[in-house]
Amino acid sequence: MSPIRVPVEEFTTPDPVTAGPDMSIDELRRLMDAHGIRHLPVVRDGAVVGVVSDRDVRLAMGLDDDRRQLLTAADIMAGEPVSVGAHRPLEEVAFLMSERKVGSVIVNDADGGLVGIFTATDALNALIEIIRGGGRPGA
Repeated sequence: MSPIRVPVEEFTTPDPVTAGPDMSIDELRRLMDAHGIRHLPVVRDGAVVGVVSDRDVRLAMGLDDDRRQLLTAADIMAGEPVSVGAHRPLEEVAFLMSERKVGSVIVNDADGGLVGIFTATDALNALIEIIRGGGRPGA
């Protein structure tokens, strides 16, 4: 049996909801809740500068109101997020996420523009589709 070579782009969440670096913790929480998401790329001047996870927001929500009001996305984001090219093989991206112990990676086009975000949930969905022989290219 030959290995399945599927580009990560096939399972990437396209055009993800993003946050600005100056968004408050409360705004981040509302945005995540409204869209049912756990990872927010933080974008400044069109470039991804970090990622905020639901865990980051939950930790900040545990602070007293005065301290929490002083924090922004830029204060709690993971800077320099792991990013990959859209055509990178899915298996390499999943291995990279496991190796780096991250729950998401930023997926960029050849020019470095944001294509989407690939999360651990996307990886599980890819696994299910591939095992079931789903209709995605390369499957």
